[in-house]
Amino acid sequence: MAFVVLASLSCGGGQQAPAGSSAAPSTQSPPAAPTSSASGAGATTPAPTPSPTRTGPPPFTAKVTPIARKRLPYSWRPGCPVSYRDLRLITMTYWGFDDRAHTGELVVRKTVTDDVVTVFKKLYAMRYPIRQMRLVDVYKGDDYDSIDADNTSAFNCRAATGSSNWSNHAYGEAVDLNPRENPYVTASGGTAHANAKKYAHRPMRGEGVINPGDRVVRAFASVGWGWGGSWSGTKDYQHFSRSGR
Repeated sequence: MAFVVLASLSCGGGQQAPAGSSAAPSTQSPPAAPTSSASGAGATTPAPTPSPTRTGPPPFTAKVTPIARKRLPYSWRPGCPVSYRDLRLITMTYWGFDDRAHTGELVVRKTVTDDVVTVFKKLYAMRYPIRQMRLVDVYKGDDYDSIDADNTSAFNCRAATGSSNWSNHAYGEAVDLNPRENPYVTASGGTAHANAKKYAHRPMRGEGVINPGDRVVRAFASVGWGWGGSWSGTKDYQHFSRSGR
């Protein structure tokens, strides 16, 4: 069963060899996103942009529905720690770097849909910009490619970075938010993504950047989710999870 939420206004993973660190952020054009995940069942068509009202941007909306197995051709497989039947697709409004409203998709565990909708409603109200929000299957389940495209995503049945244990993403209980502006950074200050090197330090100013104690961190904390930027040693600035890990 699906439901719609209306309002008046509204992590790291797949890393490879660390590169260097940072300088001040720049304002470059958003990376191009692929138009489909693959031919056939996994193909993805971008959602339409919501229409503005006479008095301003469109209101925030969120629709939660079961997700068909064919929508997850790469991110789910037998043996994952949760069944695809326990996952839900959230189709919702987000604010873009172009100062316009857009519609994106996240897949999460059905038990955390209320948390995720609550947080993203707050992000939309504060006009926090998000580059894009597409299923990781658009990138054939490749976390590195999704991150390199600055894609905000959630469920992906994979191991945690540098570990043989399941990631919180494999349970559908974690979100990676603007991974270019908020990279996974090693204890030595390196990041695997060249386009994210300038964002490897905190605190720093910039669109879409998340800093300790800021309103994005507080929005997730309001539903009990922890931030990877608060970890000791390695920092995962993009990563929020129900468990805090």
